[in-house]
Amino acid sequence: MEIYTTMPQSLVPFFEAELKTAKEFLDRSEFSACWKHYERAHIIGQKYPYQHSVVHWRMLCFGIRIKSWPEIAGQIPRLLFGGIKSFVGHVPVGNTGGADVPPLKPMTIPEDLQKIIDLNSKNEDTSK
Repeated sequence: MEIYTTMPQSLVPFFEAELKTAKEFLDRSEFSACWKHYERAHIIGQKYPYQHSVVHWRMLCFGIRIKSWPEIAGQIPRLLFGGIKSFVGHVPVGNTGGADVPPLKPMTIPEDLQKIIDLNSKNEDTSK
């Protein structure tokens, strides 16, 4: 079993860029574009407990902002258990993290994100 606690430093800027872009769209009430970037941040960060939890927190806040009860209800268990599943290395690869998809369903990772993940996850230390 691989244990992940720390996102590789070379991957952090990509994760943070997705969150920043999501916030910029959210600030302009461009909800569809905002959500797309939260999904992308989720794909990048889902292996790492802290980042995984951060994305689900933002998704929960998004659900509250747009008053989507299904999203709010779907994000609460994801927020509670997502980080734990990341820690023990049990995440559905590529899952976009929203309440509109089953929480354990693996999904295809977009090609551009797969390249980013592959190039920036080499030699990661899974024990720190």
